[in-house]
Amino acid sequence: MRIGITGHRGLMTEVEAQVRRLLEGALAGEDSNQLTVVSCIADGPDAWLAEIALRRGGRLEVVIPADQYRAGLPAWHHPVYDRLLESATAIHRTGHVESDEAAHMVASEILVQRVDKLLAVWDGLPARGYGGTADVVAYAQQRGVPVEVLWPQGARR
Repeated sequence: MRIGITGHRGLMTEVEAQVRRLLEGALAGEDSNQLTVVSCIADGPDAWLAEIALRRGGRLEVVIPADQYRAGLPAWHHPVYDRLLESATAIHRTGHVESDEAAHMVASEILVQRVDKLLAVWDGLPARGYGGTADVVAYAQQRGVPVEVLWPQGARR
């Protein structure tokens, strides 16, 4: 099973804890020997799911939106990003240099095209910018990729 991840970043601590439990549950029934997570490994759900999959003995493929992507992530996340990138069995690049909304959407399209199912840590609201979680969910649905929305009841961004 190849599972992709998209989701909101910058979640409050109490929402983060709930989302981490939802992600654990989403992978609970998966055979680790057959599991590959595809992620852009940004801070938040992207990295959390990658860590869970690796801890369970699954594989990780990384999609890098742009050459400048890492620099646009929070500095505190760089060690996690680097560790996850080193653990990847495959790395896919978009060819973009600048880490902008267009590059992020192209990366998400590549991700969706490589998975059997997409997990979306999504509050159900429209994207705040092009390439946001809502756009990725819509793209997956257009391509016929099953989407499992994970969002704690009553939680807010």
